[in-house]
Amino acid sequence: MRLIESVERVAARLDAAGLSFGHGTTNAFDEAAWLVLWRLSLPLHALDAFAQRALTADEEAAIDALVGERIATRKPAAYLTGEAWLQGLPFHVDERVIVPRSPIAEVIAEGLAEPWLGESPARILDLCTGNGSLAVIAALAWREAQVDATDLSADALAVAARNVARHGLGRRVRLRQGEGLAAAAGRYALVLCNPPYVNAASMQALPPEYRAEPELALAGGADGMDFIRSLIPALPAHLAEGGVLLLEVGHERAHFEAAFPQLQPVWLATSAGEDAVLLLTAEDLA
Repeated sequence: MRLIESVERVAARLDAAGLSFGHGTTNAFDEAAWLVLWRLSLPLHALDAFAQRALTADEEAAIDALVGERIATRKPAAYLTGEAWLQGLPFHVDERVIVPRSPIAEVIAEGLAEPWLGESPARILDLCTGNGSLAVIAALAWREAQVDATDLSADALAVAARNVARHGLGRRVRLRQGEGLAAAAGRYALVLCNPPYVNAASMQALPPEYRAEPELALAGGADGMDFIRSLIPALPAHLAEGGVLLLEVGHERAHFEAAFPQLQPVWLATSAGEDAVLLLTAEDLA
């Protein structure tokens, strides 16, 4: 069997099993390619280069076992491979953290917040850092910035520490444990926050792949706004003059606007849609 034939066969199995995607891939074929290439220790971007490679019987069996585990457990593929990619960067992941996919990374990489930031931010806070991916991406985007990355979960921070070290950022990214802004230190020119925001009804409807992730990092209460309600009034004390908040709310724009009718954020268009990430300035929050 050729490698491309294996990918097509795996994609058909994934489709037939009714799996859900969204943790690095959006469809069965892309996930099949990821699983097959990873199992064979081949570069994940090299499907075309290796498409006609002949597989041994042992390789076919190893692929079948991996795909069988994906189907039987309904765990995101990233938990099986131990790695996820965001904005072209690799990150270690395991079941202590959600799989990184925040569109805030896209906002940073494409400079969508630059008109509001003015100069490069000297101090950045990444709230609810999880596996540390946004902190790493921010530190690489702004090479002179000092980044504080905070999380309530000590387990998540252990994963983040691996990723900070992996990208050689130990001197500029400081990990701090605490709830909400309790671990913040001083004022920041830029605050990034991908908080738990999934509302209770949506939590109940999540497919198994998403329920495999830590509930602490997803569930935001009845309307998804529990964490954000505590954040918004407290944040001005931690934003520098001219500071900016980038906040992810996913599909919860209506709930955000109902909870904060006095605010008029800028909604930034990303590949996740036009209402997944909002921007507020220190002046907006004053």
